[in-house]
Amino acid sequence: MSQMQGNLKRIPATRVQETAKALSGDVRLRILEVLGKKPMSISQLMDELGVAQPTVSINVQILEQAGLLETAQGANREKICSRSCDTVLFELPMLPGEALDHLEEIQMPVGMYSDFRIQPPCGLLGKEGMIGCYDDPRSFYLPDRSDALMLWFSESGYVEYRFPNPVPPGVKLTALCLSAELCSEAVGFQHDWPSDITLSVNGVEIGTWTSPGDFGEPKGIITPSWWIGNTQYGLLTEWRIEETGSLLNGTRCSDACLDHLDLHFDRPITVRFEVKEDAVNKRGLNLMGAHFGNHAQAVKLTFIR
Repeated sequence: MSQMQGNLKRIPATRVQETAKALSGDVRLRILEVLGKKPMSISQLMDELGVAQPTVSINVQILEQAGLLETAQGANREKICSRSCDTVLFELPMLPGEALDHLEEIQMPVGMYSDFRIQPPCGLLGKEGMIGCYDDPRSFYLPDRSDALMLWFSESGYVEYRFPNPVPPGVKLTALCLSAELCSEAVGFQHDWPSDITLSVNGVEIGTWTSPGDFGEPKGIITPSWWIGNTQYGLLTEWRIEETGSLLNGTRCSDACLDHLDLHFDRPITVRFEVKEDAVNKRGLNLMGAHFGNHAQAVKLTFIR
């Protein structure tokens, strides 16, 4: 083994995969190579490498996120890049789960549901307009649904998602969190329009959130400018399942706990948003994705260990 140079950076087991990915690109290795001489601006890296500015900027960002590169503002307000280390030491995991971060998050696009039962009025909103037709449940089978920004249905029904389980056998979870931006469904919108939205995980009912209404104003922060006169945003809602019970937006909502979920490494985790047939407030739901509403996230499942 060659003698290690100064400026050593230790990479913990939880960051090995991210750092290795950052080092796997040819352009990124070349950036680190030329920065071994001296710090450089983005334009200097463009000249040195012979690649376009967007390519340099994207790869610099990846290296910076991995902690292999640092940036600072230069005299002419141009970003100056420098290496954060000369030697990297990977600390490989020794026990099951050591390579996992404290938090593991999976975000599922709203259109990637695995099952549904809905009735009109209903619909799917895409990047350029409606996916399929308004109020036609058959549109929910179209392949374009994977690009949906938002979906909705009225009265009772459900949409169901299947998440992979990233936690290996033998690793103990302390909590499982599910969050999404949701609201009720009215024709157009109606702020005073409560709807009881129930979350179930692997067939276990976790808790019911009563959405106060269907929000059509003001404009959603990341809602497309061309979408007017209808639902604009929802409320970010979180269900948290712990070892002793479940919480809804921080308040205990049921006795459902992690042991009830029957989680297995080789089986999917099934998540269902449902307005039940016997709900007191049976007024459907709107479910927002990462590019609609006020929160830049899809349906997010978080594993806490």
